[in-house]
Amino acid sequence: MIKLSNRQDEILQIVKRNGPITGNEIAKMLSLSRAALRPDLAILTRTGNIDARPRVGYFYNEEYQVMRQAEKFINQKVKDFKAHPIVVESSTSVYDAIVQLFLEDVGTLYAVDSEGHLAGVVSRKDLLRASLGNKNLQELPVSVIMTRMPNIKTIDPEETLLEAAKKMIAFHIDSLPVVKEVEEKSNTYLLLGRITKTTLTRAYIEMVEK
Repeated sequence: MIKLSNRQDEILQIVKRNGPITGNEIAKMLSLSRAALRPDLAILTRTGNIDARPRVGYFYNEEYQVMRQAEKFINQKVKDFKAHPIVVESSTSVYDAIVQLFLEDVGTLYAVDSEGHLAGVVSRKDLLRASLGNKNLQELPVSVIMTRMPNIKTIDPEETLLEAAKKMIAFHIDSLPVVKEVEEKSNTYLLLGRITKTTLTRAYIEMVEK
């Protein structure tokens, strides 16, 4: 994606407001000669920002601008949108986990060990399943019902929002733990945050509003 100069941005806005508009009309509005304007119009046309039609003039390329905004969104990094993870210890009881789930108003809890490494993932469905017909929720630890490595779907902070969305859809999950692999240990990850479907929706709305 080519970064436009200030003058090219100004031309783009003129075409957006007044298109279709001829090169001579644009030049007159900017107090420039047609020859001085020609390189900027060529760049804007070549990059797809505007289109030109013979005997009609230049007009704003709406399709390209939508695509450009979509490209900006999908290339955003997970690290810039991740939220604080809601964690519990592996020894936490299912009862206490349910209480925390509702207090924090989240759909997933992350179980960690004493070093902050991701040990497991506990979803709302896991807790509901464990509570059905079980009267000893205060004695049942989440370690018994949680999903463990290597079955946990994770995402790296340098991956994109598009990659996060694809993983959630492919594996039918509502959130992903954002992790950094511990080099000296296999399948050991430091928990850095979380990204959810709500996060993706909020990021999309922010991009559109901007």
